[in-house]
Amino acid sequence: MFDTDQLIADCRAVIGGENASRHIKDILARAVSEPASVIAALGAPTEGGLVPLYRSPELTILNVLWQPKMVIMPHNHEQWAVIGVYAGAEDNIMWRRLPGDAEGRVEAAGARSLRERDTIAMGEDVVHSVVNPLSRVTAAIHIYGGDFFATPRSEWEPDSLIEKPYDMEKVLRLFADRA
Repeated sequence: MFDTDQLIADCRAVIGGENASRHIKDILARAVSEPASVIAALGAPTEGGLVPLYRSPELTILNVLWQPKMVIMPHNHEQWAVIGVYAGAEDNIMWRRLPGDAEGRVEAAGARSLRERDTIAMGEDVVHSVVNPLSRVTAAIHIYGGDFFATPRSEWEPDSLIEKPYDMEKVLRLFADRA
């Protein structure tokens, strides 16, 4: 049975230790292995949003609710991340920086499609974009090795793929948009 307080306690117990992101991936994989239990605890995903479940300088746990057909631009986290989907689908496109590009452009370098019960761990240097390919809200727990809201990072303009500072307010509006 999924329990938010237990998830937080389990993550806090390994944060700062060796291979914390690997241990947290195992913790999260167990948590999302029973999607109905997560939905019973967090509620059915009916609208988009970034819902903090826990936040500290060392650890952020979010309930990420992707709007139907939502697309978010390439971005990085500047900290490791672990994602576990418990409802719907999250398609991740991985990007790599173009060597020597003065404007910090990126190019597509791979993809990973996540469905219910799937998890993925990303290193602190990963650049990715995300698509919810479904006509319904997708729900996932995202866990970060730092303060997700306070860590400076980058995003890439979708048309030119030029790097610029991450705009948290814009991202929060995207999640709230009911288009």
